[in-house]
Amino acid sequence: MSSQVDVMALNAAVQQESQFIQKMKTEIGKVVVGQHEMIDGVIMGLLTGGHVLLEGVPGLAKTLTISTLAKTISLQFNRVQFTPDLLPTDLIGTMIFNPKSGDFTPKMGPIFTNIVLADEINRAPAKVQSALLEAMAEKQVTIGDTTYPLSKPFLVLATQNPLEQEGTYPLPEAQMDRFMFKINVDYPTKSEEIEIVTRMAGNQSHKPEVVIHQEELLRASHYVDSIFVDNRLKNYVVDLVMATRQPKDYGLSKLSDIIQVGGSPRASLSLIRGAKAHAFMSGRGFITTEDIKAVGYPVLRHRLILTYEAEAENIKSDEVIKQLFSSIEVS
Repeated sequence: MSSQVDVMALNAAVQQESQFIQKMKTEIGKVVVGQHEMIDGVIMGLLTGGHVLLEGVPGLAKTLTISTLAKTISLQFNRVQFTPDLLPTDLIGTMIFNPKSGDFTPKMGPIFTNIVLADEINRAPAKVQSALLEAMAEKQVTIGDTTYPLSKPFLVLATQNPLEQEGTYPLPEAQMDRFMFKINVDYPTKSEEIEIVTRMAGNQSHKPEVVIHQEELLRASHYVDSIFVDNRLKNYVVDLVMATRQPKDYGLSKLSDIIQVGGSPRASLSLIRGAKAHAFMSGRGFITTEDIKAVGYPVLRHRLILTYEAEAENIKSDEVIKQLFSSIEVS
C-alpha cells in the first residue's frame, strides 16, 4: 500500500513540476512552425541527458528549433559545421603557448557549452566524430594533461542529410548506439508551410521568452529519474529488445532473415529513460505501454542493423519495430 501512496504522491509532484513543458512548447511555437516530433525528442533528450541524431534534408528548421529551445531555458548553444578538414582541436580546444609567461594555457573549444549542434556530423572524418562521441559518453574533455568536466546539462544534437553520400564518413554502428534517439525530420504539412510563408512575408520576428532556468531544468531531470516503472513494463522492454536479437524465441522467425544485429542493453536503458521523459511531459509519475511505444521508434531505428537481403527488398527498420510492437505484449 505504501508504494501505491508513493506513486500517487510522485504523480502529484510531477504534474506540478512538468507545467513548464507546455509553456516551453508555446514559446518555441512562436518561432518554429510544426516539427512537433523533433521538439518533443529534443526536450526528452534534455530531461534525460540523452543525445539526439536528427536526420533530414536541409531547410527543415533544425538549427532554428534547437537555438530557440536553448533560449527558452537560457542555456548556452553552439553550432559547429562539420567539414572534411575539421580537426578534433577545432571542436574540443587546444593548448596555447604564452611567450611572456612561457606557459601553455587551455583554449576551450565550442564543445564547452550546454547544447552542441553538430551540423552534418557525417561530413567530418572519424577522428573528429570520435572526439565528439568521447565527450558524449564521459561528459568530460581532456586538453593536454588536464581533464575538464562539461556543463550540466550537456546535450549533443547531431544532424545528417539522408540523401547525400558523396564526401561523407558514415557513423559506425558503435557510435550510432551512443545516440539515445534518432529522429527523422520530415517536411512540414501544407498548412504549416503556408504559415511559414505568411510569417516570412510579413517579416514577423518573435523572441522566445525564458520559461525556466538551468537549475529548474536539472531539478526536473531528477524527477524524471524517479518516475515509477512497474516490473511488468521492465520485462516488456527487455522482451522487445531481446526479440531483436533472438526473434525465433519470440515466435518471430521471419525477422531472423531481416535483422542482422539487434539492440544492445543500451537500447533497453534508452527505452526506459525515454519512456520516463515521455511520462513526465504528459504530467504522470509512472510510465505506461503507450510511453514505451511513443519512444520505441526513435530509440530502436538506428540500433537495428538489417541484412543485405532486407535492404535489397527496401525493408526499413521502422517496419520491423512496428511488427515487434504488434507481436509482443506485456506479460
